[in-house]
Amino acid sequence: MMNWLRAFMAGRNGVDQLGIALVIVALAINFLAQLTRLTFLSFIAFAVLIITIIRALSKNLSKRREENRRFLIIGDKIKGDFDGWKDRRSQSKHYKFFTCPGCKNKLRVPRGKGKIQITCPRCGQRFRGKS
Repeated sequence: MMNWLRAFMAGRNGVDQLGIALVIVALAINFLAQLTRLTFLSFIAFAVLIITIIRALSKNLSKRREENRRFLIIGDKIKGDFDGWKDRRSQSKHYKFFTCPGCKNKLRVPRGKGKIQITCPRCGQRFRGKS
């Protein structure tokens, strides 16, 4: 039995991180469909599962790998943004955060200093802010 499956899956994409994420999305949509009793959501969840199966059985490996690579880049960006937000949130009691108008760099200054002039260490732009 396993040899047949191994032979069948040879040269196919299989399950990757994007496939796992699509299954989780389908389960979440299906759960939402059950909660709200909106049947069209169940069809959407089913369509997502069909897409996942098609991707797993695909022999176009370069295209599937590129899709997975783009998914991982986007996921890493979202994770980095979330981690930065968590760090700023944990430090918000003692520091105030500003965004440089020139280079969009996040800057941290101590709270309670009043109106101060802030100089961005990356681009050198100066701007005023209230800490």
